[in-house]
Amino acid sequence: MRNFCIVIACVALMILGGCAKNISPQSYEVDKVGQAGSVLPATVVSMRYVDVAGTQTVGKAAGGIIGGVAGSAIGGNTRVNVIGAVGGALAGGLAGGAVEGAVTSQKGIEYVIQMQTGDLRTLVQGPDPEFAVGQRVLLLQGNPSRLIADTR
Repeated sequence: MRNFCIVIACVALMILGGCAKNISPQSYEVDKVGQAGSVLPATVVSMRYVDVAGTQTVGKAAGGIIGGVAGSAIGGNTRVNVIGAVGGALAGGLAGGAVEGAVTSQKGIEYVIQMQTGDLRTLVQGPDPEFAVGQRVLLLQGNPSRLIADTR
């Protein structure tokens, strides 16, 4: 039983590693290809490094299931097995959520940009490419919006 739980935990960790949302401005989802969007010129007013929190949903569920199964294997009578399953599910859910959050968290940059109209906007995206304060950029509006260098 112990080896089974270890194998399941390893598989869950591998799956969670693929759950991190792609925040890179360099990548597009296939359904976004070919869609036209608005482009607005702007200037970077400020930037700062930020932590982008990871997700915790799959990890909580997987951890709860694994913890419940492992906890129910505690020896004794039915009552002890039920208590073990409930305790294992709670502990496994908390641990699974924490592991997924750590595995899927990312670094990002928050930009404050000034539009040509004078309006200020904020945008968080992945750390590459990095834009300097005063640099001209283009805001590609969409879902997600992104900044790219204005090389005109």
